[in-house]
Amino acid sequence: MWCDNCLLLLPLRGGAIAWAVLIAAYSIAGGIFLLKDGQFMFFTYPEWYIYGGIGLGVAAVAIINIFALSNRSYIWTRVCKFLWPFIVVISAVRAILMIVELERGKDKIQWECDNGGQLWTASAAAGYSTSSSFPSTFCSSGFSSLSTAFIISLLADLGCQMYMLFLNWRFSKRLEHYSNMKGPFHGGYYNA
Repeated sequence: MWCDNCLLLLPLRGGAIAWAVLIAAYSIAGGIFLLKDGQFMFFTYPEWYIYGGIGLGVAAVAIINIFALSNRSYIWTRVCKFLWPFIVVISAVRAILMIVELERGKDKIQWECDNGGQLWTASAAAGYSTSSSFPSTFCSSGFSSLSTAFIISLLADLGCQMYMLFLNWRFSKRLEHYSNMKGPFHGGYYNA
């Protein structure tokens, strides 16, 4: 027996679109934050650009998934079905590396907070500095709160991506199962 509504929090297509919008929004915000201010938390040169780029890549796949779901596109749904497992694995590796590097750099982050939000001296000497300073809201909460928030956010991100993988797979299966019940006429492919 096939279960059409198992593990769904919202209606399949509309809920998957809303879930993808959520993933795209926070991935774009996180990616831009890392590209702009990542050098204050990660101290090896291209590291923050890689993490921010992965975040923007996740957002790009989520946006492709939004269009695939909104158009009921079988081909683009299959593309996303192929991409999401890779995205989840890459994001899991990114999460592990970010947690380890945050823990390794906690003394440098504390130094930046104690010195008015200026960039760590070795990073500034290497030319990583920008015109901005470390956001004071991160310093006021302390490193342990910042680290806990990052860990929870990264785990929630992985959970959201895995659920999006499931929703996309489920929608793809619905298109495969129900496209056979009617021909291409009378809305057969578009009844899902």
